[in-house]
Amino acid sequence: MSDRFHKRLWRNAVSFSRSQEPHASIHAVEGLRECPTCGLFQHVPRLKPGHLAECLRCGCQLARRRKTSLIGAPAAFCITSAALYATLLISSLMTLNVYGRENTVSLMSGPIELGHQGYGMIGVLVGLVTVLMPGVIIALMAAILYGASRPQMPDWTPRLLTWYDRLRGWSMVEVYVLGVLVAYTKLVDLALVILQPGVYLLGGLMLSMAAVDSTFDAERIWRSRDIRPTLEGHHGHRLDVAHLDARNGVVPPVENMLSCHACDLVLAFDHAVPQEQDMGDCPRCGQILRRRKPQSLISATCLLVAGVVFYLPANLLPVMTYTKVGQGAPSTIISGVIELWQAGMIPLSLLVLFASITVPVLKIVALTIMIIGTRLGSRWHLRNLSKLYRLVVIIGRWSMIDVFMISILVAVVHFGFLANVTADPGMVCFALVVILTIFAAELFDPRSMWDAAGLNGVVAPPLADGTPPETESPTAPVPQLPSSDPNDMEPERA
Repeated sequence: MSDRFHKRLWRNAVSFSRSQEPHASIHAVEGLRECPTCGLFQHVPRLKPGHLAECLRCGCQLARRRKTSLIGAPAAFCITSAALYATLLISSLMTLNVYGRENTVSLMSGPIELGHQGYGMIGVLVGLVTVLMPGVIIALMAAILYGASRPQMPDWTPRLLTWYDRLRGWSMVEVYVLGVLVAYTKLVDLALVILQPGVYLLGGLMLSMAAVDSTFDAERIWRSRDIRPTLEGHHGHRLDVAHLDARNGVVPPVENMLSCHACDLVLAFDHAVPQEQDMGDCPRCGQILRRRKPQSLISATCLLVAGVVFYLPANLLPVMTYTKVGQGAPSTIISGVIELWQAGMIPLSLLVLFASITVPVLKIVALTIMIIGTRLGSRWHLRNLSKLYRLVVIIGRWSMIDVFMISILVAVVHFGFLANVTADPGMVCFALVVILTIFAAELFDPRSMWDAAGLNGVVAPPLADGTPPETESPTAPVPQLPSSDPNDMEPERA
């Protein structure tokens, strides 16, 4: 956001001293896609409904056509999500009865109680990802679908679609559902637990929001968006935007191309594009154009080191203290896993062990290997590391299960001398580990691994046996996905 603000100031300043007439041109390259994981440019055919295209080198999904309608299906699930969300805000999740005394917990109870116990920042975090962000995501989707349904798509629709992609991972309804499940299993041994309608609303909201994502086809929205005839350059220049169809066999040099990180539009300049320099605003979505994420290695390294610093106290310090009739002891993450195992809830204990212990270690070790390999320019298992990076991004937020579980317990178990649960500093350290590693994974650019290994020049097409290439070839063409129909270039798999 700060980059865009400074760009506006610079653009306004130079507008008084420079002519704004277009003086150069670039090409919007159709039929070409850059893999967001390995950086390989390759031809992507027009896909039939129900088909997808994958990267030839690392297996990353490049494009997918949904069988559902563009607007109707996601709109129906979006309306359902909005209704469930609005009802959930005024509903209770569960009621705990201890010797005739009752406490009821709702979606907001946990963040509020954490604030009362002196953990306001963690309360804000929990409220943000479980209460505020789902509503924001639903509202963004509703606005996007409305804008996409208009005969002329409004200019704000691409901006909202970009924000939707950025914020969707921070809506953690599905993770919170598991947190409720873990909290319930801990409470059933304490007292009588009565599930309220909010639990079922929460499960329905999780399913409906997942259905929105599974039926929404963002690429078709982008394709229906007109590309502006000019591009706003970084220094106030305006560049003419021409069109080039790569399916005709004319492909610009790879070093002259970049793809928009938001809408995946491939643009070709008449000169080599620097790795991290701002090349202007995308003519389709208006986002800043860069070939690679700026300061990727430095940012990811700093955040990863900070996450490692907080990891040890997160596992050694107690995350909560449970007292019953004046007696109790602090509990760490691993002791909570042991308690679930001893209670016979083996699948649930393994789930918590995986989410709270294995996933943070996996993220830290995986990112460390990727960063070191990038700095050394290693070619060691790049395909597997690319797959591992995608896994790290997907599972990173599931470690929040313990934080959500504690927020529920502190909200519902506060009966004074009879029974009480309080949060402890270990929870703060653990939440910081999760957030820092999520940001580290987001800021790390996996394409830099392939860049450092020298494999993102012009890459040779795949071998006949399907083995992905890892050799440089200055004269080889950009690889093309095989087509089941050479006439219309449909995809190779469904």
